[in-house]
Amino acid sequence: MSALTFHAGPRALAQIRAHGLRARDVAVIPAAAGGPKGLIFQKLDQYMFGEWLPSHPRERTLIGSSIGAWRMAAACQRDPVRAFERLGSLYASQRYTTTKPSPRQINEVVQGFLHEFVSGHEDDILAHPQHRLHLLAVRGKGALASPTHRRAEMRGFAAAALTNFASRARLGGLLERVVLADPRAQAGWLREAFDGFATHFATLTRSNLASSLLASGTLPLIMQPVTGIEGAPQGHYWDGGIIDYHLALPYARLEREEPNAIVLYPHFNEHIVPGWLDKAMPWRRCARGPNRGWLDNVLIVAPSPEFVKKLPRAKLPDRADFKHFGLDHDARIRAWGQAMGEGGRLRDELAAFVERPDLSRLRAV
Repeated sequence: MSALTFHAGPRALAQIRAHGLRARDVAVIPAAAGGPKGLIFQKLDQYMFGEWLPSHPRERTLIGSSIGAWRMAAACQRDPVRAFERLGSLYASQRYTTTKPSPRQINEVVQGFLHEFVSGHEDDILAHPQHRLHLLAVRGKGALASPTHRRAEMRGFAAAALTNFASRARLGGLLERVVLADPRAQAGWLREAFDGFATHFATLTRSNLASSLLASGTLPLIMQPVTGIEGAPQGHYWDGGIIDYHLALPYARLEREEPNAIVLYPHFNEHIVPGWLDKAMPWRRCARGPNRGWLDNVLIVAPSPEFVKKLPRAKLPDRADFKHFGLDHDARIRAWGQAMGEGGRLRDELAAFVERPDLSRLRAV
């Protein structure tokens, strides 16, 4: 039984057929939102950033939203292996005193573990010799520009859901993308307009790193919006996954700068869903819509359905586990720890593919 599946765009497929999967060709690594699902890549991330990619140093763009942003911040620490271990432990160890914690309580817990995660590592993250970190968040506009109370926020996001159902582009009237980025980054492929959302770029600094990481993972209605991010446009910020759930971005533009570069995307499945509100709309998936060419140079590596069936509760860890386990935090933590351990099979299969690519395993995106 294979634990990992491989899905390649046509240019990525040609490059791998010609040269194998080489670290020197990997120029961009996206990391999706998805909460606890990101824990499944702990071992794979440790191998990628602790062993394989450092074997061929080069500038790489790391871009993520929500837990994907946190994973990429771990990758930028001086000891990424320990950083991913710490992130997994801190995230899994969340504890609440009630099955329905308040937004304030959740903010306090998340702020606490993010502080422990990055404290003392800020300079490593922001000055990594090769990695250029990009964190994605959303900023409210219109009815979501500055909701004064929870009901106003609920009405605003209800309007967002209805607007998005009619047209993803029209959602740009309520939300816009903010990219908090390493000032050394070039990433011209990302800076030109590419969809219906206004996109602002702000410099990631030591003083706004913690608030930017928090904003990128702030769930609407479940957590309090983040405000006052230094150096970023003023406003209310929420989870970057609302717009960029699976990071449907114009990766193919990278060809202008590096014709043979590959975007290596460890992802929860083979599908790229643009925004969180698009989950129930399969026709919005990037590979099916007018932007399918964006994935020409992308290699997606994803857990196989057979692998997932062997995990606790026969699924990837997710936020529903908080409800399922309730206040039995120890049982949830054990289940998530078991899933992270099983993720070692994903690492081993990627390492084997790097060592000896089995081209028969490559499927089209």
